[in-house]
Amino acid sequence: MHKIAVLGAGFMGAGIAQVAAQGGYNVIIRDIQKSLVEDGINTIKQELDYLIEKEQLTQSEKEKVLARIKGTTDLAELSDADIVIEAVVENIAIKKQLFAELDNICPEHTILATNTSTLSITEIASVTKRIDKVIGMHFFYPVPRIKLVELIKGLETSDETIKIAQSFVRDINKEHVLLKRESPGFIVNRILIPYLNEAIFVYGDGIAEKEDIDSALKAGAGMPKGPLEISDMMGLDTLYSITMVLYNEFKDTKYRPHPLFSSMVRAGYYGEKTGKGFYEYD
Repeated sequence: MHKIAVLGAGFMGAGIAQVAAQGGYNVIIRDIQKSLVEDGINTIKQELDYLIEKEQLTQSEKEKVLARIKGTTDLAELSDADIVIEAVVENIAIKKQLFAELDNICPEHTILATNTSTLSITEIASVTKRIDKVIGMHFFYPVPRIKLVELIKGLETSDETIKIAQSFVRDINKEHVLLKRESPGFIVNRILIPYLNEAIFVYGDGIAEKEDIDSALKAGAGMPKGPLEISDMMGLDTLYSITMVLYNEFKDTKYRPHPLFSSMVRAGYYGEKTGKGFYEYD
């Protein structure tokens, strides 16, 4: 196994491409526009420069990592990849369309992985003729700094596919947990989202100021970051999307979004990435 392809050059896709290249793999990163691909590669360069500043990487190592990464807008260039990791928008219709196309482009041995944080692996796999070679491979933002990868079995994911995915995750210096069957939100988000959502309700209901909510969880529960800080870091649009998937799947009111949360997302207040969420950012 030598070549990894990443679909989507946003923050998640760029991060996955970076850690794969740092792990010694040749990587091709693809997006629909050249400007998006260039933005993704620039994101990787900035992250590598950060590692150099922290004395965790040398200039020579940076150049070797970048030499392993190629950008493209042509989906056909993924035809010789050993693993394709899809990291596009969290929309089941778009993911299924891409997987159907990849199934026709890629050779039989290629494993198709999705970075979805909530959606059904089995449903995504259903549009392919290789349902045994489709797996969930959920990375966390920011990918270069968060060690965990959730591996999620679809209904027909083979043991061999799981072994290859586990080997890849170890090669890129990540830790993994394996879900024996898919479930909305997997492990982390199924536990994390209600926690964040309840903090949003405490704030939205006017019970406490945002700073006090975050301080309470940091000082009282030993959390390194407060729940509203985490929400802004995740991206409120992403958090809202995951919350709604869990709400619709489980029909449990603990997942319902607060009206203030919904209004913030509609206003485009997504947190750190837009400069405004629960907090404001420069």
